[in-house]
Amino acid sequence: MTPGSGFSSCCLTPRLQTPQLLLWCVTCHAVLCSLVQPGLEGRARLVHLLSNRSNQEQGYCETEARLDSSLDFWTLSSENLIGIYIWWRVWAVRAHIWMSVLPVDPVKENYVRKVKNCIFSIAFPTPFKSRVHLVAVSKEVLEDILDLDLSVSETDAFIQLVSGEKIVFGSIPLTHRYGGHQFGIWADQLGDGRAHLLGIYRNRQGEKWELQLKGSGKTPYSRNGDGRAVLRSSVREFLCSEAMHYLGIPTSRAASLVVSDDEVWRDQFYNGNIVKERGAVVLRVAKSWFRIGSLEILAHYGELDLLRSLLDFIIQEHFPSVNVQEPNRYVDFFSIVVSETAQLIALWMSVGFAHGVCNTDNFSLLSITIDYGPFGFMEAYNPDFVPNTSDDERRYKIGNQANIGMFNLNKLLQALNPLLDRGQKHLAAQILEGYPVLYYTRFTELFKAKLGLLGERKGDGDLIAFLLHLMEKTEADFTMTFRQLSEITQSQLQELNIPQQFWALKMISKHQLFPAWVSQYLLRLKSNINDSDSERRKRMTTVNPKYVLKNWMAESAVQKAERNDFSEQAPTALEAWIHLNSPFQQ
Repeated sequence: MTPGSGFSSCCLTPRLQTPQLLLWCVTCHAVLCSLVQPGLEGRARLVHLLSNRSNQEQGYCETEARLDSSLDFWTLSSENLIGIYIWWRVWAVRAHIWMSVLPVDPVKENYVRKVKNCIFSIAFPTPFKSRVHLVAVSKEVLEDILDLDLSVSETDAFIQLVSGEKIVFGSIPLTHRYGGHQFGIWADQLGDGRAHLLGIYRNRQGEKWELQLKGSGKTPYSRNGDGRAVLRSSVREFLCSEAMHYLGIPTSRAASLVVSDDEVWRDQFYNGNIVKERGAVVLRVAKSWFRIGSLEILAHYGELDLLRSLLDFIIQEHFPSVNVQEPNRYVDFFSIVVSETAQLIALWMSVGFAHGVCNTDNFSLLSITIDYGPFGFMEAYNPDFVPNTSDDERRYKIGNQANIGMFNLNKLLQALNPLLDRGQKHLAAQILEGYPVLYYTRFTELFKAKLGLLGERKGDGDLIAFLLHLMEKTEADFTMTFRQLSEITQSQLQELNIPQQFWALKMISKHQLFPAWVSQYLLRLKSNINDSDSERRKRMTTVNPKYVLKNWMAESAVQKAERNDFSEQAPTALEAWIHLNSPFQQ
């Protein structure tokens, strides 16, 4: 494998009243609301009102901060105002106002239609008709991201919020308009067909997270869909997004999962066999839900002023290293997305993860893993592994993900081109041409770490490729091969004495070329400077997981959930059973 050959392998605050907003602050974390200013037609002007003393003042609030045991600090009271975007935020020293302008569809009715000249449409979640049950919550997301005590999840108010039955008073949920290339073909308008953006929360650490319900009902972008998600796919998304986080891979997070007894009909295997399933909703959070398709739809319809506005908004909010006043800002933005996309896909490959549906509408502009659908973690090493049963042409097989990244980045560049001059287009094209080297370099770095190799040596790439070849020919388990290499001693390898507990390595050892690879590997390990075998093994166990979300694990959880046995999703049982929150530990 060469760079040029493609990719083969604390305190209560009083109520604050302003001329336009009544706002309750219950903890030391100020509540922030964004309101549509009167007189604006079809446009969301996001006004962020904030209060409270500095979160940087030593000894104030932060040292006494506690997680909230209720949703009171999310309660807003306003009169004669429409809340378009909800923000909760930790603020410093004094009141501050931050504004941004993003167009919202002037049509307020919720029906499927072609939408133009806007970024969002207003659409409210559709409550379930039957009783809703809480299936799972992520303790870490609630406490570390949303500043809530886990006990909040036991309240009716929480269930109502995360199921879409009720929303924060004064807010209006939004659905995002975007397009995309699906399986290589332009699919025109797509959008949030079953998702509702509830708002943005800024937590104690100053991080901003967008809260979105998935499976919460029809929107203007539902096309022929029913706006629902089923329990099966929702359990999988909840488990996998959390598992990916603990593996150290950039991803959206799952805060909660609820299920109803509402009937939802699905053709699970795309074979014409439609079966009845149960409707479910996941509350998921991410730094941003903007994706390549967010820009593609605007470029496709020639909405260039809006394209420029959205790009500047995204850069200002999420790309602090890019100067939004700089003429080359879009090229700088593109360069970062190219680099971070290469990094993300290399990380996927390092744990054997196949996304399954790498369409441009599923590729985040922030290079995080989003939109978990027919994903899969590879078991036996196979570059042709495809978790998506509807991918007949194997376009999104695991071994092709890096190439698909190149394709998607090219579509992003095409969307940016109308805003670039000739010189900028040339520079951006050169950046894209550098993607294969970026990917190969990062892939090699990650797999060198998986093998415990230190420093740079000629032939490292060949050593990695040699092992992957043996794994493919012997159908060795991907995850356990690297894990067991992290545990076996060099002396055991040198003697070709593979203990039975290292079953994945024992499988590879049956190949006639295994001794040759072991000889090359041990010789390379000798070149590690100031290293020992114990240090190598210790180092390797921090990058080679023992546990990933294998398909049988996910299916077991789904089957139990369908029988109303939610033990695998419960926070404590989840930790004890499949160790998704500690995948590298023994």
